Order: sequence, then structure tokens, then C-alpha cells
Amino acid sequence: MINNDIICAISTAQGNGAIAVVRLSGDESIALCDKVFQSPTNKRLIDQQPNTIHFGNLLDGDRIIDEVVMSIFKGPKSYTGEDVVEISCHGSVYIQQQVLQLLTKNGARLAKPGEFTLRAFVNGKMDLSQAEAVADLIASSSASSHKVAMQQMRGGFSGEILNLRDRLLHFISLLELELDFSEEDVEFADRTQLNDLLNNIQNLIQKLLKSFDLGNVIKNGVPVAIVGHTNVGKSTLLNRILNEEKAIVSEIAGTTRDVIEDVINIEGVAFRFIDTAGIRETSDKVETIGIERTYERISKASIVLLLVDATESIEDIKHAIKTVENKIAGTDKKLIVAINKIDQQAVDTNLEQLIREKDIILRISAKTGENIDQLIEELLSVVNLASLNQNEVIVTNARHYEALEKASESLQRAIDGLNTGITGDFLAQDIRETLHYLGEITGEITTDEVLGNIFKNFCIGK
Repeated sequence: MINNDIICAISTAQGNGAIAVVRLSGDESIALCDKVFQSPTNKRLIDQQPNTIHFGNLLDGDRIIDEVVMSIFKGPKSYTGEDVVEISCHGSVYIQQQVLQLLTKNGARLAKPGEFTLRAFVNGKMDLSQAEAVADLIASSSASSHKVAMQQMRGGFSGEILNLRDRLLHFISLLELELDFSEEDVEFADRTQLNDLLNNIQNLIQKLLKSFDLGNVIKNGVPVAIVGHTNVGKSTLLNRILNEEKAIVSEIAGTTRDVIEDVINIEGVAFRFIDTAGIRETSDKVETIGIERTYERISKASIVLLLVDATESIEDIKHAIKTVENKIAGTDKKLIVAINKIDQQAVDTNLEQLIREKDIILRISAKTGENIDQLIEELLSVVNLASLNQNEVIVTNARHYEALEKASESLQRAIDGLNTGITGDFLAQDIRETLHYLGEITGEITTDEVLGNIFKNFCIGK
């Protein structure tokens, strides 16, 4: 997938700005820039020290395109491992396009999405999981997602995987050695030590797999479904939390007929609040579709925020709680029951007996904002970020999760086979499969198809 082409792209955001950065990479990129750059002292970039910047004009023949600053980095000590030049020009869209046209006219070609990072991976500047973390870092929208992406880009996750592989490689080499001396019936790999190792690694893999739920919500935002009967104040609550009039509020029951979503960052955690259609019996076809979508969103949410009306009867409140509990039965979803409109009605103090022990019940007023801060605290408490503070490795990537699942399956076969006394060749095969799937995560084992799927989702210029 890699050739000796000089690639170029705009690395800053699209549109006008004060400054734009155009990046080149390739073994002849500095020499190419010498063709179009003129410094006040007529110095050549190719003769300059790496990691230096130089002011001058960018020329197309005799025409000055812009005054620019050229930053030069010489391989292998660069982002891609090749010679890299970053041209800082004025941020006019016209100037940016003129710079690109000038570079392509002189031998460069436009970079594909993620091609700079792909070259960094191929040239050994980072492994594949670190490269994927670059995209996560660019897309991070909260303190927690930024922290996880930064940890992975610095090799926290890949270091854990490489450690697992190294421990397995020692024993598989001994098993392979046994196969070479199979006629002499000797054992070089201590089966007791191997059994302990395989079980320890399986426990670590299971721990990584379990972290994916947390990693997924950190990366994509915690989905919170706001549900309840019609006209209990769901849209008012959404507007209160978002501090804007996002949803239509009306005294007419059934105003919200579709799903409304918005994301808010609360103390470094992104929450995706989903205002759903009110749950009730109705003959309205459009409203019925909305209610069906409500149940669908409940199944996909990590937190279900059930809003009930303090002016309703206890029986109605019981029915609402029971309906939602039935929908989330057998799952690990967290249920928060918020009794709304306490500004209009005093609430029975014994309502805690209506919910499950692990659930939470609060009394709020979406209209006045009373106890909304307490609701926010409960939402934050549901998201366990303690592992982030302890710098534990967290899986956020679905590709990594799938590879870990497959590694766990082959590792379990090896454990079971070891306990039943299978021969070394079958045992070695299962361990080889485990090594293969772990290697897929870091890119030690990969294909052009996998690389293509990963890097096509990157932005151009990175």
C-alpha cells in the first residue's frame, strides 16, 4: 500500500482561517519544496538542519503565491518516518488551493484519508492500535474520551497486548521444540506453569473485554433514554438539562412523536440524552410508531431515566415503573426514577419501596430546576470513571474487542485441552491462534483490506 510518492494535503480544518497548514511527506519532499520556495537569503531547505523553520515566499514561476513559514523534519525522526515539510500559509481557501496545485504540479500527489498515519504505521513509528487512537484523539469531545485516546496513542493498550504475546511466545517456542523431539517423548514446557500462564492471560483478556462497555460509552457518549407517560415533562427536562429549547413543550399529550437527541458534556463525560415519545395506549399511527421507537431506545440506552408525574396516582406511578422494569429485566441497565412536578404536588415519602434495590429514585421539578443538580450527580455516579483515574487499560475499539473475543476462545480451547491432556501439536495450534488474534490488534499480523478499512475513516491530512 506504500510507495515512494510525495504526498500532500491540507492538515488544518476546511474553510477560511488565520493560518492553514499544508503537509508533505516523502523522501524527496524537502527537495520538491526547494523548487518553489525562496528565502530572503536564498538558502536551500535541503541544506538546513532538521526540526527548523524558515520564512520566505512560495513562488509559481515569478508569481508570489504567499509569504510562508516552512517547517522541515528529516526521516526517520518525523511523524511518518520520512522527510516531512509543513507549510504554514495564510488561511484563505484560495491560497490553500493554490499551494496544493503548485505542489502537485511539481511532483507531489494528493494524500488519501489517513495516509500520513498509515505511513507512520508502516515505517514503524507506531503500531496499529496507536494509529487508531490518533483518529479517536481527533474525534474526542470530552475529557474522558481525550484521556483514553491519549493513553492508547502513547502505547498503554498496545503495551498490554505485547506483554501478553511475549509471555505466550516463550511457551509456544518450547512446545515447538517438543515437536522436533516427538520421537523421544520429552517435555520442555512445564504443563503446570503453562496452565497458570494461560489462566492468568485469560483473566486479563476477560478484564479487557469487560472494560469495553465503559470504553464504548466514554468514546461515543453515555446514552440516556428519557421515558415516561405522555405529558409528564420529558421535553421540559431535556430542555432544562441542555439549557436550551430543543424539544417542543405543550400541555397537549403526545406532543413528542419521534426521538429527539442531543449531547451535553458534564464534568468531562459526554451524555447523549434521548427524549422519547410518551408511553400510552393510542390509536394514532404516527404516535404508535414513536412509542415503538421509545422501546427500541430503551434497549440501546445505558441509563433509563423514567420520569413520572407527582400529580398522578400511586397506582399510575407503580404501573410506569413496572412497565420499564419489565423492559430492562435481565440487563445491567441503570434505572433512575425521577418524580417530576414536585412544585405542584407533595410526594409520598415511601415511594422508595416501589423500585429495585439497585435503582435510584429522586424528586425533581423540571420547570423550576429544583434538584436537577442532584439528578446530574446521580448520572455521573452511574458512569464508573475510577478506572480512568487509575490509568487502567480500557478497550474502546470494536475491532479490538472482536479480536480479543477470538483470542479468548482459542485460549480457552488451549486451557481445556491442557486439562484433558491433548498432545503438544494441538495445544500449540490453539496458542498460535491466540497469538494471531492478539497480533491483529497491534498490526503485527494484518492485511491490506484491514488497513484500508481502518484508514479510510481518517481525515485527509492526518
